Amino acid sequence: MTDAHPRETAPTVRYVVAALILRGNTVLICQRRPDQAMALKWEFPGGKMEPGEGPEEALVRELREELGIEAVIGPLVAHVRHTYRNGGAVDLQFFAVRQFSGEITNHIFHDLRWCPLTDLVQFDFLAADRGLVKDLAAGKLL
Repeated sequence: MTDAHPRETAPTVRYVVAALILRGNTVLICQRRPDQAMALKWEFPGGKMEPGEGPEEALVRELREELGIEAVIGPLVAHVRHTYRNGGAVDLQFFAVRQFSGEITNHIFHDLRWCPLTDLVQFDFLAADRGLVKDLAAGKLL
């Protein structure tokens, strides 16, 4: 017997890692460029995991590419799965980064800034980051 209705396909999930680069009670936030998807939204640095990469390995690579630093990846702070209205889904792992070598250099973003944790909610973050942003600002995670 065959199904009369085609099965709905599950959304494609992108596996993403991001860094909460901390300096005292501030965290580095990054603004997407005007020519990118979700233009000018704020986010934390990081990116997609490549096949065969572990999350920490992927994050070290992404921070090297985006910011020119060699990061020491700390503990996992949060793990979030978010489904966007368009049906795409993202699986995000956020890691604390308190140590790195090299000078932070903006290689890909429109803007970078150090933001007090309590002020994070004033920025227009990507939808997938908003719950984490609220918890960080409220002092719940770090």
